[in-house]
Amino acid sequence: MAKIRKGDEVLVRAGKDKGKRGTVLSVTPDDRVVVEGVNLAKRHVKPNPQRGTSGGIVETEMPMHISNVGIYNAIEGKGDRIGYKYLEDGKKVRIYKSTSEVVDV
Repeated sequence: MAKIRKGDEVLVRAGKDKGKRGTVLSVTPDDRVVVEGVNLAKRHVKPNPQRGTSGGIVETEMPMHISNVGIYNAIEGKGDRIGYKYLEDGKKVRIYKSTSEVVDV
């Protein structure tokens, strides 16, 4: 069970985009996340007529380490850490460390 998952809203804690918020687009096995609109890099792309793509300079999101982001806690209005807890029915859920509220509803 990963602490940060695809679809979570996260807050960037470190790096050039510190303070920005975005949604996790993907999580790689080597503990890297791609966040929407964060850590943008310009890539020079060649045109490919078979695919129907035009060439030029394209901005894409690059992966960043999972330790540089924290899940966004809407109640507190800031980034938070994640912990785990078992419910009465035995189900394991993620909780915010600061408020002990359940993340997954």
